[in-house]
Amino acid sequence: MQLKPNEHPTKTALVTGAASGLGFELALLLAKDDYDLILVDVDAEKLETAKREINALYSPKIQLIIKDLSTCNVAGEIFKVIENRQIDVLINNAGFGIFGNFNDTDWERDAEMLNLHVVTTTHLTKLVLKGMVERGSGKIMNMSSLAAFQPGPLMSLYYASKAYILSFSEAIANELKGTGVTVTALCPGQTKTCFQKVVSNGSKNSENKIKFNVACPKEVAEYGYEAMNKGKVVAIPGNFNKFLSKLPRFVSRKTATAVIRRIQEKNRDT
Repeated sequence: MQLKPNEHPTKTALVTGAASGLGFELALLLAKDDYDLILVDVDAEKLETAKREINALYSPKIQLIIKDLSTCNVAGEIFKVIENRQIDVLINNAGFGIFGNFNDTDWERDAEMLNLHVVTTTHLTKLVLKGMVERGSGKIMNMSSLAAFQPGPLMSLYYASKAYILSFSEAIANELKGTGVTVTALCPGQTKTCFQKVVSNGSKNSENKIKFNVACPKEVAEYGYEAMNKGKVVAIPGNFNKFLSKLPRFVSRKTATAVIRRIQEKNRDT
């Protein structure tokens, strides 16, 4: 296809967990920068609402894919739908948490979270990355967390899975040096989204009791988006969160783990 003078090729971004929260805010930023969008989420109604809200402000072409990203082989199913499209930006944002003693949590739900955070994120990255490397350009953002920097009693698998995302992202970012492809791990702290409600599974403890240092999703998305565009590997929004990420360097892991447990207990009055 020959472009007209001053015409730029269409860029396309794929965002998972795009129906609300950080995924929606990141999709807005991409639309503002003239990306066409492929938005993936399990909630069809909220995804349609997100599409309408984006189109009310900007005019990207938007493709919706309704998929449960916690199921097996879902990354391959998504890729079959979009394999003929050039993906310039991939944002693996979808995620959820589970609260409780590891001994007491439901294994099926545990497995769904691990499949989403670890398997789907890794597989979708692998499928999209090949084309990016062949073209010599592309950006990937993987949603990690401040939780990635230390163990997290009462949310053990969530913390461990976010540590995986951080480590995986840092490793492949190093491998990709000189290819034109960058990988960014966004590591936000507490953010005002529906995450806490999902963690608590609708229980009476559905809101954090600790209100200090709760970030606005729009601000977190803007910070992460800028970091991704600059090719930054690890992006931690907020000076206090940066300090907390370094805390395990200054105290023993045993102490850091005990502090995290106390925060979790205080947050939910357990």
